[in-house]
Amino acid sequence: MSSVTKRAMAAAAAMALAALAACDGGGSGGSAGGGLVSAPPTPTPSPAAVAALDDSVRLAQQASFGPTATLVDRIRTLGVNGWLDEQFAATGSTYADLATDVRTNFCATGDNACATMRFSRTPVAMRFYADAMSAPDQLRQRVAFALSQMIVASEAAVRSTAGIAGFNQLFLTYAFGNYRELLLAVTMNGYMGDYLDMADSRKGTPSENYAREFLQLFTMGPDQLAMDGTLQRDASGGPVPNYTADDIREVARALTGWTYARVDNAAITDGQAIAYAQPMIAVPSRYDAAEKRFLGTSVAAGASQQASVAAVIDAAFNHASTPPFVARHLITHLVTPNPSPAYIGRVAAVFANNGSGVRGDLKAVVRAILTDAEARGARVNNSGKLKEPVLAMTSLARAIGFTTDGYVFQSRDATLGQPVMRAPSVFNFYPDDYPMPGSATLRSPASKLLTSNNQLRFHNLAYDWTVSGDATRTEYAAVATLPGTSGSAPAWADWEAFGDDVDGMVDRINLLLFAKALTKAQRDALKAAGVAITNADPKLQARKRAQMMLYVAATSPMFLVDR
Repeated sequence: MSSVTKRAMAAAAAMALAALAACDGGGSGGSAGGGLVSAPPTPTPSPAAVAALDDSVRLAQQASFGPTATLVDRIRTLGVNGWLDEQFAATGSTYADLATDVRTNFCATGDNACATMRFSRTPVAMRFYADAMSAPDQLRQRVAFALSQMIVASEAAVRSTAGIAGFNQLFLTYAFGNYRELLLAVTMNGYMGDYLDMADSRKGTPSENYAREFLQLFTMGPDQLAMDGTLQRDASGGPVPNYTADDIREVARALTGWTYARVDNAAITDGQAIAYAQPMIAVPSRYDAAEKRFLGTSVAAGASQQASVAAVIDAAFNHASTPPFVARHLITHLVTPNPSPAYIGRVAAVFANNGSGVRGDLKAVVRAILTDAEARGARVNNSGKLKEPVLAMTSLARAIGFTTDGYVFQSRDATLGQPVMRAPSVFNFYPDDYPMPGSATLRSPASKLLTSNNQLRFHNLAYDWTVSGDATRTEYAAVATLPGTSGSAPAWADWEAFGDDVDGMVDRINLLLFAKALTKAQRDALKAAGVAITNADPKLQARKRAQMMLYVAATSPMFLVDR
């Protein structure tokens, strides 16, 4: 290729990037400090562009790991509620087969492949991404992902493949089940038992870690909320605490007397046989059987361990702040971190009562979130949200078309600051209330991960998987040292089929990456970046044109904001 041709291609790509970075209005920024950069300005499309936005794509952004042409067509065919019904019944994603506990001395010394397969997140994260790319139950996976960012246990503290698999399977299992049952399963889970120290907590010296985070993060939150999520305030205007230090101590006492199940029914003194994927087992001699009082509830002296656990779960699950606290988290992760109080209130009311007298029905809650007027109605300046790195990566890959064993994704996610199942703390990768840089009122949680380094790394990933993303790319190959890996393959044949129809490619990119939000000027600039590439081989020319246009699109601020 001549230097003149390369310069022309570069100029066309630069013009397209500039056009896609332009918008008619939107948010403002300024440096956030500490190495953080502002979130990309939220585009404010013209009235004509708003009218053209495709709501089927918007639902796919909210309820899957990225729009595909097939998914968008399915939503259009079934309608919102019809597609939700289909998704509530869909299966396919699972970690259950990976949740096989082994002894800590299972691998021979120096057998790194065995250690990776048995004592790291790698196999589970690979499955996460493989299912995100192709498993049919996309909504179940997105809800499970949202729940896993509220109820956190991490490889950063506990390295057990079986434990990670068994713990994350709970979110898939209960994604459309009852929140109380999820809370009970999480509380009794051995992996969580290690992560937050409920396992082997005993009378006299109970650990308060799980009790504290259970109240603060998994259920009611620290302060009293009205049903619309607004803070309840005392006479001086301050927040009203939901619980006291005494409540935490008493809950911790109620949760004493549990230890890990053991591999092959080994003795509970065998520290090398911990079964992280299994529910914990009772050790009555370690249980505090005296009376406990917490959150307005009392547990009588002599009550069983199981009764004490049930009392803790019920007190938190039935607390008045739990519906709006859970509702806000799920809305934040699926639709927007800036819902109106009325939106939170409508969803919280469904959590409190699904219409049939059932509290905590997550299927009803998810339907309420995704069918609400703020999810399906007209966009406003604070609607939508910034893509977190995982969703930016999967959305691009699903738009391209990937088959994968997931290895390349879990290799990349750590470089983007969000290695799934390895959150740095129980507070996840970012707090739900992280402020949008430059705004005194709006929230943009994923902006915490949008450091200048992470932004550059995503640009590099986008380039590698588009312009340099032919199927022969080295990182797509199967990993010889890990059994069962098959590698990754982008579906460039689907793009080659467009041939000389660059307008068709632009239409596809406009649909899947922008929900038809591009202006004519932006479409023209994107097309110019494609037609600047010529090659005597028609298939190669079509592929290279698609790759360049996808790179330009994926590195634009418009792609990073789901509206």
